[in-house]
Amino acid sequence: MQKKWGISMQDIHPVRFVLVETTHPGNIGSAARAMKTMGFHDLVLVNPKGDPASEEAVALASSASDVLKAATICSSIEEAIADCSWVIATSMRSRYLDWPVRTPREMAKQLVSEEGPIAIVFGRERNGLTNDELQLAHLHVSIPSAYETLSLNLAQAVQVMAYECRSQLLDAPTNQVKNGPYATSAELEGLYEHWEAMLQQVGFLKGNAEQLTMVRFKRLFQRARLERIELNMLRGVCKDVLKAAP
Repeated sequence: MQKKWGISMQDIHPVRFVLVETTHPGNIGSAARAMKTMGFHDLVLVNPKGDPASEEAVALASSASDVLKAATICSSIEEAIADCSWVIATSMRSRYLDWPVRTPREMAKQLVSEEGPIAIVFGRERNGLTNDELQLAHLHVSIPSAYETLSLNLAQAVQVMAYECRSQLLDAPTNQVKNGPYATSAELEGLYEHWEAMLQQVGFLKGNAEQLTMVRFKRLFQRARLERIELNMLRGVCKDVLKAAP
């Protein structure tokens, strides 16, 4: 690959940065600038609370105003990641159910071998992502800091993630073997609904543990990184079981 430093990362790898319910328009502008400095341009905003086209946002975006103006606005995370085959959620807090957790560098090393589109999801400035939102991701990324009580602001977190992705993509061999094709986020959601209907039909889901059981199955399927053909096989099993069950 020639002139690596002079080409856009979106020409190498389709990485999408998803910002959820940002409160301050300035943070969106700063995040857009952080993305563009590393060569990324695909910005998606989920229910932004402020005007992403405000003067403050444009001023802080500086020379990345084109990324800001081209941003897609969605009404839900599910919509924002529907076509993505790998979803990474950023989080600092430990949760009631363990999920695969990586550092930004570990995530970026894996990203090199993944087919896109890929989404990196950033939560709200004050309280991050909810448990339900975190369950939409294949893995979680936590940026290690020196103090537990301190965390990076949104634009800083975007900058760290974008830098690690760029570094690994620049160093990747041009003949990198790609995996896949993997099931998209929307296809996985369809499997979860089908799987839950099957488990209910055969009486597997019982009592108060029903929700936790489904969370564990979701974690299993996310960790397995199902290819599309494998997902279709599982849905075929669900279909036949539902048809045969009394």
